[in-house]
Amino acid sequence: MQRITKEWLDFLREQYPEGSRIRLKEMNDPYHPVEPGTMGTLRWIDDMGQFHVNWDNGRTLALVIGVDHFTVLPPELQELKFYMPLTGNFYGYDDWGNLEEYGSDLTGQELMKYEASIREAIRENQMPEEKERGLMRWYDKADGVNGKVQSVVFDVESRNGQLWGVARCQVDGILSPEEKEILADYISGQASDGWGEGFEQREIRVNEGELYVSLWNAGNWTIQTDQERFSPDSLDRLPDLCWSVLPSTGALICIKKGESGYYPSGWDTGDREQNRRIADYSNQKRGITPEQVEAMVTGSMHGWDVPGADPAWYRQDEARTGGVELEQSL
Repeated sequence: MQRITKEWLDFLREQYPEGSRIRLKEMNDPYHPVEPGTMGTLRWIDDMGQFHVNWDNGRTLALVIGVDHFTVLPPELQELKFYMPLTGNFYGYDDWGNLEEYGSDLTGQELMKYEASIREAIRENQMPEEKERGLMRWYDKADGVNGKVQSVVFDVESRNGQLWGVARCQVDGILSPEEKEILADYISGQASDGWGEGFEQREIRVNEGELYVSLWNAGNWTIQTDQERFSPDSLDRLPDLCWSVLPSTGALICIKKGESGYYPSGWDTGDREQNRRIADYSNQKRGITPEQVEAMVTGSMHGWDVPGADPAWYRQDEARTGGVELEQSL
């Protein structure tokens, strides 16, 4: 097979991202070709330019440009939702019809009855420039997140007996774990210091008084996907990525599920204590428990099929440490 140039390979990967749909016209395989007309999903394009496809019929044969004949369709937009806890302040009317001087704090449970009013206020708070891409209008990096995430808008949704803030993301293709974390961090910034900061100062008029709603708070705030937040086994799952500190140097590192070792983090400050605070906060913000971090550390060093790579293993016996210290191997 003839090797293709790097420029052509880069072009193919840019034009046909992971998640693109493939319609097969003809596969020139003399033994067991995939049937013409079969649909599949592009997994990746290798260094030889072969299109690796998960076919809808369960097969995984790759396609070769110039040999096989097929059509690449644009990936279907997928909705990715990030959930965050809501808080509110309510100012009711006194006996003379004036607003009370001091408001009362409201939880997500108490905010449920105001869902329609809050949703309408969110929509009214959107700027004309945000009509097409929502919050992505203000995303200024020319990276994979900007290319794949077509729009992000805030909304609210009732789940499990309380009202949640939701960032609805329309995604073209599949986000890598790193891209998902970049997106979550961007949405967090918009909820706390950007769009959300302006929204929480906007009064929402309801029958009983005025309501102010915050998408972010300084307490135990998290931002998680549907599966991360609401899956029954969410605490037993390994996250795609977590943060830790390298004991030998104090460097801030990332650990990726299923991969050996670690990666240096771009957020490293050079200060051990500051890096520890960043790691703890980043894990907490994404709803990653200490048990999940322990399991990720163990898996990255000793393999992902050992008992210590399961978060449940640590909860079964709190006295059990896992027998592994990060400093021993990293």
